[in-house]
Amino acid sequence: MPISGPIEKLMKLFSKFPGVGDKTSRRFALFLLQQPHAFTEELTSTISLMRDLTFSCSICGNLTTEDPCPVCSDPFRDRKLLCVVENVEDMISIEQAGIFAGLYFILGGKVSPLDGEDIGAEMFSKLRKYAEERSFEEIIIATNPSIEGDLTFYAVLDAVKPVSTRISRLAFGLPLGGSIGYADRVTLHASLESRVEVRISDKN
Repeated sequence: MPISGPIEKLMKLFSKFPGVGDKTSRRFALFLLQQPHAFTEELTSTISLMRDLTFSCSICGNLTTEDPCPVCSDPFRDRKLLCVVENVEDMISIEQAGIFAGLYFILGGKVSPLDGEDIGAEMFSKLRKYAEERSFEEIIIATNPSIEGDLTFYAVLDAVKPVSTRISRLAFGLPLGGSIGYADRVTLHASLESRVEVRISDKN
């Protein structure tokens, strides 16, 4: 069936979204056409506003409209615990599950040589400096249970080795090859509560 140029272009844009195939992108495009102009205008203005006002927190890397972000500036967070995650989506999943009340450090990527992805040395230096300055009692490395997650875990571990503190990682209650971003609350809670100790501080 022939499709008009604007609709086809919109479908191609939607297909770039994670997990969105041809059928879903077509459904999204046709859905928008059926909505009143007020809806599409609000959607476009919200997207534009999000792009203009959102930036990375200078401390943890969280996406925010204020610096520091609400998590870093919250006086009720447990400032003795640090959770290192690959991306903002993982942090949001942990937050929505309500299973962690400490602080975060978001790497903004993963170590994946096959995909040509890596994390710059400056990011690991920033993490090490942050950990040294804050004197956390425990650093939890919450990378995904995959080959890339393991490579990222060892890169993070190497970065925080000079820091004299307890280091742990999530237990593998998460399915192998899965993603923190798609895990349910019960699985995340079990994985966090059963986290495996990697190293204990030498301090008395």
